[in-house]
Amino acid sequence: MANSSIEWTEMTWNPTTGCTKVSSGCKFCYAEIMTRRLKSMGQEKYKYGFKVVKTHQEALKIPYTWKNPKIVFVNSMSDLFHKDVPFDFIQQVFRVMNENPQHVFQVLTKRAERLYKLHKELKWTHNIWMGVSVENEKVKGRIDLLGKTKAKVKFLSLEPLIGPLPNLNLKKIDWVIVGGESGFHPRPMKPEWVVDIQEQCEISDVAFFFKQWGGRNKKAAGRLLNGHTYDEMPEITSPKSL
Repeated sequence: MANSSIEWTEMTWNPTTGCTKVSSGCKFCYAEIMTRRLKSMGQEKYKYGFKVVKTHQEALKIPYTWKNPKIVFVNSMSDLFHKDVPFDFIQQVFRVMNENPQHVFQVLTKRAERLYKLHKELKWTHNIWMGVSVENEKVKGRIDLLGKTKAKVKFLSLEPLIGPLPNLNLKKIDWVIVGGESGFHPRPMKPEWVVDIQEQCEISDVAFFFKQWGGRNKKAAGRLLNGHTYDEMPEITSPKSL
């Protein structure tokens, strides 16, 4: 558990760690870089490195200890639907989320195929926001698979955006996050790509969140789009209604 500098969440919770690359958006994976750093610092949880996917049973107890409602990014250092995460452990993670309706859990995957395969066997309470990462048109199919799931709140993380995404299928989508790539060798994101996505969201009445322009100095590049900061999010459902 850790407080997060990610603009669209409050904290991270990592019941699994480690991952492998599946598409071009993974090229400069921040979690891989962070894992190397944490491993060199001697942190036990990351001693196996990034390419080994590990589950952490002890981490399942953590959400029960939070006293106040939280917005939580689940598995910022992994992918819950990676093929090496056993289904029974995914069920355990979902049980924890189901039993803590006071918190919002944001789950993000690039493995939309496995998500769709398993979604009927999982309990989808309103506090579980399910998203897929889509960096360019080659992986737009992830959106269609997400839309077919039983998740109550669905979102897209279009980050790092490395290509245009016209004609997005936003019919069953509640939230769209857009961000450019950062780091030492970031691939460029064209402003017209972002403007087009924002306009698509406005037309479809979908909450739009612009995270960053990215680049080598993402703080200097900022978050303004057309002179505005876009911080829209889906409505958070009261625990009483879950």
